[in-house]
Amino acid sequence: MKIEQIYTGCLAQGAYYIVSNGEAAIIDPLRETRPYLERLQKDNVMLKYIFETHFHADFVSGHLDLSKKTEAPIVYGPMAKPEFEAIIAEDGQVFEIGNIRLKVLHTPGHTMESSCFLLIDENGKETALFSGDTLLLGDVGRPDLAQKAAEMTQEELADLLYDSLYHKILPLDDNITVYPTHGAGSACGKNMQKETVDSLGNQKKINYALNQKDKASFIKAVTDGLLPPPAYFGMNVALNKKGYGSFDEVLSNGLQALSPEEFEKTAEHSGALILDVRSNGDFAKGFIPQSVNIGLDGDFAPWVGALIVDVQKPILLVTGENDEEETVTRLSRVGFDNILGFLDGGFKAWADSGRETDSVYRISADQFKKEIQNKEITVIDVRKESEYQAEHVDGAYNRPLAYLNEWIISMDPAERFYLHCAGGYRSMMAASILQARGYRNFTEIEGGFSAIALTDVPLSDFVCQSKSMK
Repeated sequence: MKIEQIYTGCLAQGAYYIVSNGEAAIIDPLRETRPYLERLQKDNVMLKYIFETHFHADFVSGHLDLSKKTEAPIVYGPMAKPEFEAIIAEDGQVFEIGNIRLKVLHTPGHTMESSCFLLIDENGKETALFSGDTLLLGDVGRPDLAQKAAEMTQEELADLLYDSLYHKILPLDDNITVYPTHGAGSACGKNMQKETVDSLGNQKKINYALNQKDKASFIKAVTDGLLPPPAYFGMNVALNKKGYGSFDEVLSNGLQALSPEEFEKTAEHSGALILDVRSNGDFAKGFIPQSVNIGLDGDFAPWVGALIVDVQKPILLVTGENDEEETVTRLSRVGFDNILGFLDGGFKAWADSGRETDSVYRISADQFKKEIQNKEITVIDVRKESEYQAEHVDGAYNRPLAYLNEWIISMDPAERFYLHCAGGYRSMMAASILQARGYRNFTEIEGGFSAIALTDVPLSDFVCQSKSMK
C-alpha cells in the first residue's frame, strides 16, 4: 500500500493518491489531471475510484476531467446532488481498492454532503482518515459556507458538525493518521497548523474544537471570529456541482500568443481584464495602463478570486518569461477559465512597440521617513487586521486588501496618502487596482512594513477603534 499526499502550497490544498495491489484511488484532485495520470502510468495501476469529500468552495476539483480520461467513477458521500453521473455512497459503505478498503463516514456540518474516508489496511486495521474539511489540523471546517444551500444558520450547521466530530471521529483510535484537504493559509478554517499530516491522538489533545465541554461551547468556539468568505467561493461550489469545461481547452485558449497589436485589439473588443502576474518590483517600473498586478510568486490564485471575484470575466495575461502555462493552470484551479491569451514577448514587447505605458510611484522606506517628518500625513496599511494590531505605523489606517472592493468606495481621490503592506506584494496589488480606477494621488512604499520597521519611523500597537477613513 502507498499513500501520497500531493500538496499545493499556494492553495494550501492536499490531494491524495492511494495505491494497493494494482489499483488506485484519488481523493480531492486538483483541476489539472497530468500529475495523476503520470503517477498511474508510472505505477502501472488502474484508477478505480475518484473520491470527493464535498463540493469544494476554494478550488475547482479535477474530478470530471480525471473521470473522463480514466473512466473511474466519482464518489460522493450521502446528500450530495451533483449534476453529473456519480456514485452517491451510503454512510458506512465500503469501497475496495486492491487489498485495502475505504469506509465512508458521513460527517455533515462544514457542508451537508461532507464525508470523511476511513482507510482500513490489508490487515483489517483502521489506519488513516481522509478528513476533507470536516477535521483540519488545529481546527475544523467553518460552518458558515453552506448556509444558503442548506437553508440553515451557521449555528445549526455547527450543531451538526459537533455530532459528526464527537460521535464519529473522536471515538476512532488515536494512532490513526489524519490527512486533511487543507492546511494553514486556506480560508476554509481560521486556526490551522502549518503541518499537513498528524495523528488523531495529537489532534484530540491540541485541537481547540475537539476540547469543548459541551455542544453550546463548541458552537460558540467554531463560529466566533469567522471572517466573510471570499466572494468567489459560491461560484466554485457551482462549478464543482454542475460541471465545467475541459482543462485542456482552457489551457489551449490561454496559451494563445498575441502580438502587441493583437493583444490591444482583443482587449478593446472583449473588455478583458489585463492581469499582469510579474513581480511587484517589475510591475512598479512599467506596465500596460489599466492592468492589475497579482504576482505569481505569492498566494496568486486565492488573491485572484478575492479581488477579481467574477470567474467568467475575460482575462488577458502579461507574464514573465515561460510563466504562461503555470499562470493559466493556477487560474483554472479557482475557476477562471475565460483566458483569451497572453502577450507574446511580455511587457518588453509592448514597450518596444511604442505603446503607452504606466508606472506606480514607489519610494523606499528611508525616503518615506524623510517625507513624513513633521507632517500630518495619511498612511493606509493593507495588511490583515491581526498583522496591523501586532504593530503598525503610528496613526496608520488599516484597510485589509481582501476588502479593497468595499473600502475603496469611501476613498477621496483628492486626498494624498501612503500605501504599504508587509513586503510589497499586497500593496502593489492595491496600487494597481487603485490606479485602474482613477486613484493616482498616492505613494507606495517598497519593502512595506518590514522595511519601515528598520527605520525610526514611529510605530505603535495601539488601535483606535473609532478611526476611519474620510
